[in-house]
Amino acid sequence: MATATSGRTAVIIFGLALLASSGCAGVAGPNLGVFGVPIPISPYFQDKKEDEWWTKERYERAPILGPLRAGGPVEALDPPSDDEVMRAVERARPLEGGLPIMHEVQRSNVRIVKDKISDYVDPPRFYPLVGPAQMHHVHYKCTVYFTETTRVGWPLPYRTRDEDAREVVYIDHDHLHMVGNVDTGASADF
Repeated sequence: MATATSGRTAVIIFGLALLASSGCAGVAGPNLGVFGVPIPISPYFQDKKEDEWWTKERYERAPILGPLRAGGPVEALDPPSDDEVMRAVERARPLEGGLPIMHEVQRSNVRIVKDKISDYVDPPRFYPLVGPAQMHHVHYKCTVYFTETTRVGWPLPYRTRDEDAREVVYIDHDHLHMVGNVDTGASADF
């Protein structure tokens, strides 16, 4: 009798250990069965969402800088980053969308030249939700030199290589400068 009881106890302990080591059984919520399996998302849609977020988060915001000082430098913000230039080139001349093995396009040996075209400040005016400010316009001409290789696999396989490919994109870095004695709230007494 003692052997049967100890055997049942060993089976119960083994069952509890097996249940405890099998993940989040009963702890993570209801079991959804077949609907609990993750559904894969196409890389196209994932890339599209990442690009939308990246562009909105990084490049579509217009900063409002402090007022321009009399006799001080009226310099623009930093020139466009290489990432910003390549994203603009990708919008103008997209690489994505080819069929693997059937039609592929690649860029290599990329060289970027950034030239400032203009840098000027508008006279002060009132902007809604900002107040009195001056618009500072900065325009860049960015020339991207690269080697473009196109591989076609069907109906007749061939490869073309353009050693002197180039794309020119124009990027504007406009931003606002506050005007007058501006209270930013940093010196407010609470």
